[in-house]
Amino acid sequence: MQLQICTTIAALFISFICILLLIINTEDIKGTVQLLYGIVLDAGSSHTSMFIYNWPADKQNCTGIVSQHSGFHAKGLPELGISNGEDLKETLTNCTEPLKAIDQFQMENGILLPTLQSALPFLDLHGTPRLEFHQSVFDELREKLMERVATIAEGKDEDRYIKLEELLEKSFPLVKMPSIQPIVMQVLKHLPKVPEKKLKQVMADKELYKVCSVEVKRQIWQDNQALFGDEVSPLLKQYIVEKEAALFSSDLSILHNFFSPSPKTRRQGEVVLKLTQMIGKNVKLYDMVLQFLRTLFLRTRNVHYCTLRAELLMSLHDLDVSEICSVDPCHKFSWCLDACIREKFVDAKRARELQGFLDGVKKGQEQVLGDLSMILCDPFACNTLVLSTVRNLQELLSQDALPRDSPDLLLLLRMLSLGQGAWDMIDSQVFKEPRMDLEVVTRFLPAVMSIVVDDYTFTVEQKLPSEEKTSLTYPTTLPETFSRYIQENRVACEIGLYYVLHIAKQRNKNALQRLLPALVDTYNDMAFGDIFLHLLTGHLTLLSDEFGSEEFCTAVFDNFLLTSFSSKENVHRHCLRLLNHLQQKVLASYMETVMKTLEPPKQSSESVKEVYTLLKEKLEASKKSPPEQEEAPSLDLGLHPVTVPSTPTTPL
Repeated sequence: MQLQICTTIAALFISFICILLLIINTEDIKGTVQLLYGIVLDAGSSHTSMFIYNWPADKQNCTGIVSQHSGFHAKGLPELGISNGEDLKETLTNCTEPLKAIDQFQMENGILLPTLQSALPFLDLHGTPRLEFHQSVFDELREKLMERVATIAEGKDEDRYIKLEELLEKSFPLVKMPSIQPIVMQVLKHLPKVPEKKLKQVMADKELYKVCSVEVKRQIWQDNQALFGDEVSPLLKQYIVEKEAALFSSDLSILHNFFSPSPKTRRQGEVVLKLTQMIGKNVKLYDMVLQFLRTLFLRTRNVHYCTLRAELLMSLHDLDVSEICSVDPCHKFSWCLDACIREKFVDAKRARELQGFLDGVKKGQEQVLGDLSMILCDPFACNTLVLSTVRNLQELLSQDALPRDSPDLLLLLRMLSLGQGAWDMIDSQVFKEPRMDLEVVTRFLPAVMSIVVDDYTFTVEQKLPSEEKTSLTYPTTLPETFSRYIQENRVACEIGLYYVLHIAKQRNKNALQRLLPALVDTYNDMAFGDIFLHLLTGHLTLLSDEFGSEEFCTAVFDNFLLTSFSSKENVHRHCLRLLNHLQQKVLASYMETVMKTLEPPKQSSESVKEVYTLLKEKLEASKKSPPEQEEAPSLDLGLHPVTVPSTPTTPL
């Protein structure tokens, strides 16, 4: 079998050398010649180049006009013992009858099928060039040989890789020939371990490295971290750019926001698919990518790298790459958490599973907490955990129970705390779960529940008949505990922010006006982060009609957003995004004032200037043609009704 393959390759190489000569029909040359031909052989030390020239038989002013007809560069043929330009040169130089020599060469090196010779004249009758015919035969032979290489590699013969290595040794000298290169690359692709010498040759040649398959590149990358980093770096940058573009999207909607795509959909993104393909089943490359992500996360604090770490693992899980999934200690935890993210809720069963994984971290294996914390720091994981926390608080209210009595709630807080502490843990290399502040459970969460009770009581009061109403007024201040903890504790701050979103989703204008001023001063300015502002601006679209009131505009812009827009360009952009969407609803006098306030200074980025210009054009256009009134769409927001005790009580 191996002998047959080698013979086929040899025939393939020779046939290609001969194609240019084979296209010359010697019978035509013997007759009336319209063109004269000449062959030039450039024999160098590394290779021989052959050129065929032609010129009209009739000279112009006694001078022949010569042009190159075709050329061929034979590299590496002598190493294989195959005739090359030197042999052709010797034959044509020493012969007395060149036409007969060409006939003989065609006979010895052409397609040796007796029945073919009589059929070739038919090609001439149909005007089909011999080059076209021989090239098609050559291409077919090449495809068949590549298929044969793949068949050998996929077979069950114990010595199949030995055969491929021998084949590589024979064919590699011709790897620079474009027509033969695909065959050599096919052999390289199917070798699980390419000889180191060949890998170095491919790596040293930019053209060869560029065209070689990802299977070959993996073998190069695993011993060249810098080269692999150069390949991965543009993909990581692209991923961050895509995430940030999504956060600043001009499409403001509560139904289609940053967290709307399912985990499976997100894993179909270009970057995740490319990284998954580059890694394949190579554990070493997977570890390199994780190290890149940890380093970038530490350098930038950008939580999107945590998202990519989780998506990459689950993408390999989808492809059933057990070689990697089985050795990543976070696999089962991520798998369970991924199911929760899909449902946007952590139910009791999955809560027990997640707790089992956390409790199962053995002494001496604490380093796994670093990776678990990164996975929990993923904004999509955090979003699910906080939504589940708010829902859990609602259920506790309906049961007249305290936060400390709910094991599921305590687990959610534990995971939130671990995720929020990811950067500190990886930076300090102290792999220990952060201690949870018990006062978050005993004081902050009851304060949140008291706010919920206030809202519910006031809502019920407003629905009573006028004769049954009391003099109850809606509270304008917040519990001191609530304000203090969203300033001092990151987990409490995260819960507080999501409660604001929950209130906005319920279109509770009074509660929103009460809460927004407290967000000016939050832990590490979390209220001015892109993810929260992206969600808040989307949720505020549900209250679009309220922006016709100066009181509400003041609460949203003056009392919150505009307090930091001058020092935080991202806040400036989010303000403009919101106004672009609501410019028809905002009170005209207030819009005029806020437009002057938000006019970008010269040092602002182009993105801010573009959004401002777009808003300005919309306002000018609306002055010329007043907009039609639009009916607000009816949205099913999936809110869960809450039953509160008839006599409101504030848990302590």
